[in-house]
Amino acid sequence: MNPEFEKLLQTLVPEKMRTIAVANAVDASALKSLSQAHKMGFATAILCGNKNQIEQVASENNIDISNFEIVHCENELEAANTAVSLIKNGQADILMKGMIHTADILRAVLNRETGIRGDGILSHVSVLYSPRLQRKLFLTDIAMVTYPDLEKKVQLVKNAVSFAHHIGVQKPLVAPLCAVETLNPAMQATIDAQALHEMNLTGEISGCVISGPISFDIAVSADAAKTKQYDGEIQGNADILLFDDIEAGNNTIKAMVQFGDWIFGGVIIGAQAPVIINSRSDSETSKLFSICCACSM
Repeated sequence: MNPEFEKLLQTLVPEKMRTIAVANAVDASALKSLSQAHKMGFATAILCGNKNQIEQVASENNIDISNFEIVHCENELEAANTAVSLIKNGQADILMKGMIHTADILRAVLNRETGIRGDGILSHVSVLYSPRLQRKLFLTDIAMVTYPDLEKKVQLVKNAVSFAHHIGVQKPLVAPLCAVETLNPAMQATIDAQALHEMNLTGEISGCVISGPISFDIAVSADAAKTKQYDGEIQGNADILLFDDIEAGNNTIKAMVQFGDWIFGGVIIGAQAPVIINSRSDSETSKLFSICCACSM
């Protein structure tokens, strides 16, 4: 593990271990990341799924799951519902996706009778960390909310700000990203960005600083802000990047991970507990980062 990344994780260790309910835990990379998180003092786990298959995967990959409880389930949907019920009944603090489709676990989360939906919208907050730059960035929304209007953008910002506070950023700088830095009536993103900025000034959105409209380069590069003579409060030092739609956010984060040294983690906010839904193809490091971030909440 990169030494700088390990230092970051150590700042997130909770005072008390969390309990993670894993939906269909027949997933080697998830089990490895959970085992590592347990060794580091973050969490224990309740593994929901076929007991024989979970033990076989752990044995074949030399993963120690002796500290974890296994709740046998006959199929994926039963595993999802069981994991959610553990959250609802107060037996677990965090829900994590194992070898199951995201839609299936979210269906269990959002069930009106047995689920753990919250009062607001569910949104995904991604955390990117660059050991080389020693910089964290929070991106939203790249996975849940597809085409947010202004009302939903307000909720996205509030969820991301709350998450950033838990990760140790006390007054995050929020950049509602646009293609330009000026208000343009023909570009809805700039209208929304200006509205969010004004809501921040009046205190309707608190706990952060919102500067917009603002472009990606100005949000992340002090040189770009200086060259373009941008006079907003963000001068390349944004903490939270708010995207106008899911395509922009999803493609941006994939480009940063693929072509940079950024380490990716992420958590769904807005349910009664944090929900970790890393892709089944995500690395163990990425899943560990998501677990550590969720445990800090």
